[in-house]
Amino acid sequence: MPTPSVVLATAGYDHTVRFWEATRGVCYRTLQYADSQVNKLEITPDKRYLAAAGNPHVRLFEVNASNPQAVTSYDGHTGNVTAVGFEPHGSWMYTGSEDGTVKIWDLRAGGYQREYESRGAVTSVVLHPNGTELMSADQNGNIRVWDLTANACSCELVPEVGTAVQSLTVAGDGSMVVAGNSKGTCYVWKLQPGSKTTAHFEPLHKLNSHNGYVLKCLISPDCRLLATTSSDKTVKLWNLDGFKLERVLEGHQRWVWDCVFSVDAAYLVTASSDTTARLWDCSTGEAIRVYSGHHKAVTCCALNDSAVGDAAEAEISNE
Repeated sequence: MPTPSVVLATAGYDHTVRFWEATRGVCYRTLQYADSQVNKLEITPDKRYLAAAGNPHVRLFEVNASNPQAVTSYDGHTGNVTAVGFEPHGSWMYTGSEDGTVKIWDLRAGGYQREYESRGAVTSVVLHPNGTELMSADQNGNIRVWDLTANACSCELVPEVGTAVQSLTVAGDGSMVVAGNSKGTCYVWKLQPGSKTTAHFEPLHKLNSHNGYVLKCLISPDCRLLATTSSDKTVKLWNLDGFKLERVLEGHQRWVWDCVFSVDAAYLVTASSDTTARLWDCSTGEAIRVYSGHHKAVTCCALNDSAVGDAAEAEISNE
């Protein structure tokens, strides 16, 4: 079976993971995730596997197979797994959990190789593009940088004491970090581009982005836009050159938990408690697809429409 050029998956509280034909909005495969709700989804860089993070496990499913069972289960956390991601070559995975730890897993060996204590329920973990640092955020309002080479915390930051940081995002060029919190504020810091370590966060901007929790913030692959999703039911697109509001994406009826950009940053997929996911055109703000089929809140979505190993262009943009 050839690898599909666009892999789009959604999951949430109905204990299912659904795969969609992105352009047509048709669900072509449903997996059962019996143990718990699904908190986060991430597709491996080679598009072969989908990681689904639940409570307290992470399960790895084959993207392009009929096998309904997980091929691997990663057990080691003791609470909800709230963050999952892969390093660019797919050799290791990182996770964060409400149990207060960040873990690194060797995908070939199974089991976790490293663990970092965060002293608070971890809400978000991102990998710096330098590949040698993880950044984590927690319910207590702390942001920490974990230096994987030194195997230690190299930097701590508290943007707003006692206010939970819900989401972190780092620009693909390493130029900035954004943290969204439970008071609707996004803090933006400038980083030293090209540096091997992130010892210095230079405050750049404070964005009063929503009248509610910021549930997800995400910098686009071209580093031009910042998407923020919120409990106020809206999604907003901000121009990072000046932090002006470009678009308000309206249509979801309840909290919007997650979002992901297409590789060319032309489209955004969002996941909401209203049981749907939506595909938005970032240039017009229009919802061009609604993915309906879940029976409860959709809390996470994953999209990989990048070309893998050839010059195939993303299907979304040419259909």
